[in-house]
Amino acid sequence: MNEQATNSELASQCDEVLTTNYERPTPNGNREAGALPQLSQIVEALLFASQKAVTTKELLSYFKAAAVAAPESEASAFASLKETDLAGALHALQQELGMSERAYELRETASGWQLVTASKFAPWLRQLFPEARPTRLSAPALETLAIIAYRQPIIRADIEAVRGVAVDGVMQTLLDRGLIRIAGRSEVPGRPLLYTTTQAFLDHFGLRALDELPNAAELRYVPLPQVASTVTEPAVLSPSDAEGEQEPVEVAVQEQLEEKNEN
Repeated sequence: MNEQATNSELASQCDEVLTTNYERPTPNGNREAGALPQLSQIVEALLFASQKAVTTKELLSYFKAAAVAAPESEASAFASLKETDLAGALHALQQELGMSERAYELRETASGWQLVTASKFAPWLRQLFPEARPTRLSAPALETLAIIAYRQPIIRADIEAVRGVAVDGVMQTLLDRGLIRIAGRSEVPGRPLLYTTTQAFLDHFGLRALDELPNAAELRYVPLPQVASTVTEPAVLSPSDAEGEQEPVEVAVQEQLEEKNEN
């Protein structure tokens, strides 16, 4: 009931934002009611023209700048627009596009809001841009990335303790692709480097925050294998041995990201 009430309240707020009676400026400085574009239409136009994700604050700045640049135009009617009104328009547009079953949808990621094509049209879109075929992550890279995502900040030795193999090459690949970064040094002896995921990681998997990772709360507290203090470098296992030595946490996090990587 609470969830239904919340959705009903959100829909009511969105309708109120979209039906706000903005006034058209006149040459003598007065305002008269007019058929201005709907707020959601302007937002859709901005997002359609943008080549990158746009935050709510950036959208609001565009409205303010347009009102200042053209004070006698329709843009000045939105000079007093608030961020809450804009957020309501974004959610209303998102709902409208979802219900209309259009070929594109409005998605919010860590970088902001963006119009994207629906994933079910991927087979045809790949033919439109054959040279821009994305390079998918390998299974070892996905395993390593999943461990970092759920247990960050984490040192390389802990990653290798879970995987059972050296991860130098895989880590370099993830660094080169901008999916992970060096976040500092650990306080343990030797002060090894700490690794975390980046905003590019969130964008790649369509996440707004790390809390949206599947089963995030549970998997972050799964105990990691202990690194033997007498071993300076982890033993490198053969691929067959490594497959047989997978830890439960590795299997779990790998499965969660593989589906995202396929889309």
